[in-house]
Amino acid sequence: MSSTAILGAWIAVFLTLGIFSYLYKDNPFYKTAEHLFVGVSAGYWTSIFFWTQIQPNLFGRLWPSSEFVTDSFWYKIYNILSYFSTSVFPAGGIDKGHDMHLIYLVPFALGVMMLLSLIPKINWFARWGIAYTVGMAAGLRAYGYLNSNVIGQIKGTAASFADPNLPFFSLTAPSIFNSIVILVGTITGLLYFYFSKEHKGLLGKVSKVGIYFLMISFGASFGFAVMGRISLLIGRFVDLIKYSGSEYLNATLWVLVVMLIILGYDAFKGGGKDTPVSEDAA
Repeated sequence: MSSTAILGAWIAVFLTLGIFSYLYKDNPFYKTAEHLFVGVSAGYWTSIFFWTQIQPNLFGRLWPSSEFVTDSFWYKIYNILSYFSTSVFPAGGIDKGHDMHLIYLVPFALGVMMLLSLIPKINWFARWGIAYTVGMAAGLRAYGYLNSNVIGQIKGTAASFADPNLPFFSLTAPSIFNSIVILVGTITGLLYFYFSKEHKGLLGKVSKVGIYFLMISFGASFGFAVMGRISLLIGRFVDLIKYSGSEYLNATLWVLVVMLIILGYDAFKGGGKDTPVSEDAA
């Protein structure tokens, strides 16, 4: 077993048990693991986003290698940037299969404006970039949600009841019974959110049926989410058992013992202190 693999196992065990230690109380082990997780995740995704989006799709369209001209003013600017970082701005332009599109100077300028939020005197420039990003994202999400959820739900409820080949009942395949359940669940669920009239009489009974459908839907979604988290938890336990072996120098056992000793000492030391009593309680 290489020393790198052993070191990685010890770090993984420490971070896993550090997160689990929050079940006892908030402590330095948990804070260390939390800060490392957030920091490493932010740095990792920033790097991935830069090298998969900004460098090829933004810079690759502003300075493509297919239109590289050494004497042009635009590529002289590129050569200056290349002097500072040849990995981001390689010699001869960026070869990502794009043509030059100077319209991409607009998102480039908006991105620079968002970075200006770090300077208090001119941080108002960031509002332009944020407004564009939020507006564009809201429009795209609304369009995608309308197509995937709303129209998809309407198509799902528009079932054909007159098809002679459609069976009355089936657990997985389309059937008349399944179509009725979807239709009734959709209508009653929508009527539950109809607040222009008080939910009494027939409307109250129908909306109550909608509550049952909603609870079943929310319960299924919650159960699916919990099932996914449980699978991740099982994976962590499997790794902890694996790293407790002698080939990893019993990493799980040693880290667990050290954490228990430190947390136990902290609990014993803090347990002897008198709890201050407020004036109101006195």
